[in-house]
This record gives sequence, structure tokens and C-alpha cells, in this order.
Amino acid sequence: MMDSQENVLPQDNLEEVKAAEQPVVENPETQEETPVQEETPQVEETATPVETPAEEPAKRIYASKEEVVERAKEIAENDESVAREEVDLLKTVFYKLLNAERDEKLKAYLEEGGDPESYQLELDPTEESFKEVMAQIREKRAALFQKQETEKQDNLKKKLEIIEKIKEMATSPDEANKSYKEFKVLQEEWKATGAVPPENSTEVWRNYQHIVEQYYDLLKLNIEAREYDFKKNLEMKTALCEAAERLAEETDVVSAFHQLQELHNQYREIGPVAKELREEIWNRFKAASTVINKAHQQHFEALRAGEEENLQKKTALCEQAEAICEEPNASSSDWEEHSKKIIALQAEWKTIGFAPQKMNVKIFERFRAACDKFFTAKAEHYKKLKEAFSENASKKQAIIEKAKELAQSTEWRSAGDKLIALQKEWKTIGATPKKIGDQLWAEFRAECDKFFEARNAANAGTRNAEKENLEAKRGIIEQLKGLAEEATEGLQEKIQALQEEYNKVGHVPFRDKDKLYQEYRAALDAVYGKLRAAGRSRRLEGFKASMVKRGEDAIDNERARLLRAYDVLKQEIQTYENNLGFLSTASKKGNALVDEITRKVEKLKGDLQLTRDKIKAIDQKNKEEE
Repeated sequence: MMDSQENVLPQDNLEEVKAAEQPVVENPETQEETPVQEETPQVEETATPVETPAEEPAKRIYASKEEVVERAKEIAENDESVAREEVDLLKTVFYKLLNAERDEKLKAYLEEGGDPESYQLELDPTEESFKEVMAQIREKRAALFQKQETEKQDNLKKKLEIIEKIKEMATSPDEANKSYKEFKVLQEEWKATGAVPPENSTEVWRNYQHIVEQYYDLLKLNIEAREYDFKKNLEMKTALCEAAERLAEETDVVSAFHQLQELHNQYREIGPVAKELREEIWNRFKAASTVINKAHQQHFEALRAGEEENLQKKTALCEQAEAICEEPNASSSDWEEHSKKIIALQAEWKTIGFAPQKMNVKIFERFRAACDKFFTAKAEHYKKLKEAFSENASKKQAIIEKAKELAQSTEWRSAGDKLIALQKEWKTIGATPKKIGDQLWAEFRAECDKFFEARNAANAGTRNAEKENLEAKRGIIEQLKGLAEEATEGLQEKIQALQEEYNKVGHVPFRDKDKLYQEYRAALDAVYGKLRAAGRSRRLEGFKASMVKRGEDAIDNERARLLRAYDVLKQEIQTYENNLGFLSTASKKGNALVDEITRKVEKLKGDLQLTRDKIKAIDQKNKEEE
């Protein structure tokens, strides 16, 4: 912003005024320095520099890339001078929208089951258009910069010529009085002449101010003319003070700040006021400027604070993304769950504003690196999974080919066993994609069904006969159970007759075979148990009757023999029971052997009980005789 200055110096005590394009304004009357502009954030120049007023990016909201391109075309086609901040904003918004569209397309592709490794990035025609327009803008800005540099050199030349002309007027009081009108014209030319190169600005302004002061020192103006100028200048400066004070009500503090710079440019071009009013009018203008400058500074401090907060939020998202990369993924569901978390972090990232400029690119690169690491690992996982799916599908296809061959066989037992083995093998093979897996399973099942339906049709008559045999054997078992309730007389013959009848009956259904045999053996054991009990009872009674005819010595000998027999039976029972503990019943032969030994043990226990009863009978007889 150009400093304020006085362009009419009618009095002897005017002080020298600085004329530099720096953020400091000197009171033309008192040389007091007052800050007008606070430090503002620096923006890295990305295009050819053009000296234009620093403007904030437009507040316009762009809803699409096409709107951004249209605005860029307007800038490229019009002669307006646009601040580089707006050009940078257009670039930021365009690529933010472009990246958002690409992320949405990738997300939709993945949700539809697409292979991340096969995904191809589509070229966006608007991106090429945008690049071309931005190139035009850069060329335009470069040309404008060159034009402005040329104009500054021309302005410098003009201002130096004006200074020389005024210097000639200030050679004598007479010349000064004669050339006053020409002097006023030269002042207007000075004000109308634009900026000069910054490196010459201060020196040129000081030279101009110095020569003007010399001119007014020599100029003998009448009091009326001088007072008129003072009054006119006071009115104009008062209007500028009022305008500066109204800027405090402006809601856009950045716009208010730039408007203030223009007011300062106007203030410096207005001549002096009466000496007694100079401090007062300057202090009023300075006070209004201070309010705007303070609000402007606070605005940028708030922006910097927001950027620091955004940096903290983005750092937290980076840490979360990096933590997800380190979490184990045992299954595809884990990968999908973590993918949703990463995508959610990316969506949240887009809602956060810019970080400080020096960290903005670095923090984004950190976040992008974590996301790339995760999705690269995910792509590798699905690549291996795809290979495994392909291998499993090949294995299942090989089983289907074997099943097709077996489905044509009429060797029902052998082919059936092989098909069952293939079914078990099928279950050991890993997964395949659902669509392919369902198709392969349907094909395999169709071949199995084809074979078993043919086998069932061929064995339909056999199964009917087996069912009839099952009913016949169950009837025999019921008869055996009924014999257990009858008297023992003639029981042995009935049992043998039923056993012979049972053995003559043919095969029963395989699934009922073992259960039926167990029922049959249980019925036999029950009825034979009754026979053995009846036999032991008769033998005991016969033994008791025989003791009456024996002598005492014979009875004692018999008791000793029975004791020896008792010990032998007990030892034999224990041996059989020990052997039962070592037998396995995992096979049919094992079951049959266990059943046979169990029946022997039961018979031996019956003999053991009979021997014990005989010994008791002898002991009872001896006791009675005593």
C-alpha cells in the first residue's frame, strides 16, 4: 500500500514526508510513523509474478469441475487482473473435485466386487481443458507482468521529468509566482502517473517532495488562496476519515483492509490542511486505520489457529490409518472391515480444511502413504485369494470328471463307495467364488444323484425283500422274549426251533442289521439265563439229595473239591474280565468277540453261584448234624 502524503506544501514549517511503498504511513505534518498494515501470511508464488493488488480468493462456491473451468476461461479471455490467490484457489478446488470423483468411482468399483489390481484410472477430459486454460492464464499473467514493468519504467521517466520541470520553476521567487498554474498541472500529472519500480519509489518520492517544498518556499501566495486550499483539503480528508470509520462495519475484514489501502493512497495525494488541524485530522484517520488493521490481523491469526487445529486433526487421521495398516487381517471380512474404516477416514479428511502451508503437503503425503500401503496389501491378498480360488476350482472340476465316469458304472457297491469318498474329498477343498462354487456343486451333485438314483432303481426289489426279512426276524425275537415268561419244560426245544427259523431268514436292511442282532442276542441271553437258573436249581436239589446217602468223609471230600472248583471258576472269570478291558469294539469282529466272552462270563458266574450254593448246603447239613 502506498503511504499517505501531502502534495501541496504552502508553509515554511512542513516536514519531509517519506514516499515509500512500505506498510508504514508518516503523518505529513509531524513525521510520526504509524503502522497501517500488519504482517499477513506469505503465499508461495506458483506462476509468473504480476504486480496486482493482493486479493483474497473469491468467496464463490464451485459445485463442479465445469464451473471451475468456466471461471478459469473467463479469467483467460477477459482483460481483468486477477489475484494469484484466486488462480491458486481454482487449482485447489478443481483437483479436490477431480480426486473426489475418482475416489467415488474406485469405491463403487470395489463395492461391486471389482479387483483393485485391475482398476484403470479413467482420463478426465475436463482436466486437459483445465490445464490448457491455466497455461493461457500463466501466459497472460506473464505478458501483464512484462507490460506493468514497462509501464513502471515509463512512469519513472515521467516523474523524473516532472521533478526536473518543478526544479526549474523553483529557481527564483519570480519564476515560482509566474508558473503556479503550470505547477498545479504538473502536480495533477504526478498524481495521474502510475507506480514506479519499487527500488526507485522512495528516492523519487523524496526528491519530488523536496523540490515541491523548495517551490512553496519561494511561492508567495495570497492568504485567500492558501486558506481555500486548506479548507478544500480538510473537506476531502474528513470525507476519507468518515469512509475509513465506516469500514469498521464491514463484515468482510479482508475487503475492508484492501479498501483502507485505497483510502490511504487517496489521503497521501491530498494537500495539507491548516497547521492547527493537521494533528487532529491525521489522528482521526490513523485511529480508524488502526481498527481495520487490528481486525485484519486477528482474522489471519484465527486462520493460522484453525490451520494448526486442522493439522492436529489430520495427524490423528494419519495415526489411525497407520494403525489400521498394522492390524492383522485373518480373512476377507477383516480386509473389508478395515477398508470401510480407511474409506471413512478419507471421507473425514475431505471435511477438514487446509493445514499450515509448510506442513500441508507433508501431512497429505503421510496420509496418502498409509492409504496406499493398506490398499497395496489388500490387492496382494486378493491376488493370492484369486489364485487359491482358481486352484480350488480346478480340483473340484477334476472331482466332477471322476464323478461323471463313476455315474456310468453298474458296480453299485464299488462305485458308490468311490463316490462317497469323492464327496468327503470335496469337503476338504477350500472355497471358490460363490457363483462358480454353486455351479460346480450343482454339477457334482447332479452326477452323484444320477448314480444313486440308478442304483436305487436297480436295488428296489432287494430292499423290499430285506424289509420283509426284517419284519420276520422281529417276530421271532418277540417269540423269544415270550419264552422267557413260560415254564422251563420243553423250553430248550422251542429255543432251538426259533434259532433255526431265525437263521433261515435272509438279509435285512444294512442300517438295521446291528440293532436287530443286538435285540436278538438280548432275547436269547434272557431265555438262556432262565434255563441256566432252572438247571442250577435242579442240580442243587439233586446235590442236596445225594448228600443224604453219602458218608461224612465223602461229604468233606466233596466240600474240599467244591472249594477248589470255586477258586478255579473265580480265577477264570477274572481272566475273562481282564481280557475284555483290552478288546476293541471299533469293528464288527470286535463286537462279536466281546459278546461271546460276555456270555461265557455270565455262564461262569452262574456256575460259580451254584458251587457257592453247594458249599453252603454242605455247611448247613454239617451244622444240623452237630
